[in-house]
Amino acid sequence: MPFTIAVIVGSLRAGSFNRQLAEALIRLPAASGHEFTFADIGSLPLYNQDDDADQPQAAKALKSLVSASDGVLFLTPEYNRSMPGVLKNALDHGSRPYGESCWAGKPAGVMGTSLGKPGTAMAQQHLRNVLAYLDMPALCQPEVFVQWSDDLLTADGTVGEGSHDFLNGWMEAFLNLVEAHPAAK
Repeated sequence: MPFTIAVIVGSLRAGSFNRQLAEALIRLPAASGHEFTFADIGSLPLYNQDDDADQPQAAKALKSLVSASDGVLFLTPEYNRSMPGVLKNALDHGSRPYGESCWAGKPAGVMGTSLGKPGTAMAQQHLRNVLAYLDMPALCQPEVFVQWSDDLLTADGTVGEGSHDFLNGWMEAFLNLVEAHPAAK
């Protein structure tokens, strides 16, 4: 059965490696037939609890996208050994007001890429801590800490030969998690 997946990239940079990787992931054979929609987290204002009674339109749009999805795919760079503030801000908006979280029960896939060899390990761990609190079952294995290199993606934006099978297998595992944990829409 085809799934609807919300894609959240924790980098707003025009040439974001994580955005490029996300776009390549959804072109893998395992992703074929499924619908992937990128969330716009860059237009979210900073979360302010005073706005809970009437959330900003960008927050409503994010919550609507996630609520209508079967799962969420997160790609995050590592900023100062943690996830970027824009990603945490999106998580906060989606979880509020209290009792109206769009995240609860949504299966999550977490990965990321960076220039450094440690990859996005610390950012992913911090993100996983938040996802656990938000009641999102997350794919635990295989973990993916991708070091960005010139041959990670081909000139046409697909996953290169050296990483293709591994990342396609990861996508299969994520979609199996989505199937195993049907989320309320």
